[in-house]
Amino acid sequence: MKARRLVMVAGLLAVAATATAVALATPAQKEPITIGWAYDPIGTMAPFDTSAVAAAQLHVKTVNARGGALGRKVVLKTCNTQGNKPAVAKSCAAKLLAQGADIIFTTCDVQLAAPVVQEAINRGVLAVATCIGTDQMGPKRFGPKGRLAFTFGNLAQDEGSAMAEYAWKRGWRNAAIATDTIIDYFKDVNKAFEARWKQLGGKVVAKESYVSSFDGNADPAASQNVVNRLKDVDADVIVTTTAPPWGAMVPILNGLRTLGVSTPMLNSWAGDGNYWLPKDPQVTNYYFVTYASVFGDDPNPAANRLAKAVKPGVGSYITGPAAVDGVVIAIKRAGSTNGAALAAELEKFKKVPTLSGLVTFSPKLHAVTGRAYRVIKIHNNKPKFVGLITAKVVPKI
Repeated sequence: MKARRLVMVAGLLAVAATATAVALATPAQKEPITIGWAYDPIGTMAPFDTSAVAAAQLHVKTVNARGGALGRKVVLKTCNTQGNKPAVAKSCAAKLLAQGADIIFTTCDVQLAAPVVQEAINRGVLAVATCIGTDQMGPKRFGPKGRLAFTFGNLAQDEGSAMAEYAWKRGWRNAAIATDTIIDYFKDVNKAFEARWKQLGGKVVAKESYVSSFDGNADPAASQNVVNRLKDVDADVIVTTTAPPWGAMVPILNGLRTLGVSTPMLNSWAGDGNYWLPKDPQVTNYYFVTYASVFGDDPNPAANRLAKAVKPGVGSYITGPAAVDGVVIAIKRAGSTNGAALAAELEKFKKVPTLSGLVTFSPKLHAVTGRAYRVIKIHNNKPKFVGLITAKVVPKI
């Protein structure tokens, strides 16, 4: 009898211990999954970062209404990098990690994002950009630890190829290329355009270069030199890749139009939006490819609803929700927020649906390929969606 009582007591103690363990574990299991976002709300990347952050904050509510990930809510914490100053950006990342960030999001240029990315990957945490457009967001720039670095931006080679295919589709055959040399993304898109353009049979009739400025104070003489050299070129299209607020593209476009040159200009998503449009002269015959239209005419109704709610300046706003979608899918598939586990799942992405469209990565390319670009035309300062284009070939550059 005594032995039986001892067995019963032992059993009760075991049950109590198990219940206690479960009770202790339950709060930890329900802790939110934290995305820490070091972003630029005031500097040259502000038009791109702020739109993506605002859209992501709204989209997180939808994700949580659907159950979050692994039964946990998703929380978005932000930190101001004050114009992506390197020391401030690094401090932001460290602060977010100290606050328990499971994943770190960063700004849309790989050079400016580097301090944040390195802070995250050095601690084994996944680093994600919403719209960096270069293959440097990964091992190519950051070495073996760069396996933890991804971007939901379109690969420059893919984007340049799509631009070339759209130009060819329009019947344009002779292209002048003007390259902004300030960042690799700008240069790589133009290189990809040229490579794909020549594959298609197109001719490059002029090549120019200029440099814009992160603070918007580009040398006006450099822009004027490009205008003087391009004004007499017999081209069907002038191709450039740059961000208008950085101070070089608008003087080039205005200069050509003032001289009566009406040749279409084709830009990447960096030239998105209408926030930069000068009143006089108005922008005419200007095209760009982008992630989504912010003008209420996107073919995806969900994108239009989100744009109406967020009122973004550029189409890359949709990459904020896309990055959230992608990370949540990776977490569910990995069953964990561990950086290496998430990276392994992201490298397997093949046409994974997100709010921005289908996303594909690979062990080699940690930027998106195969997404359908929106083509927007601005004429007399009025933007309009005019078509979709998806790159058929990703050229080597």
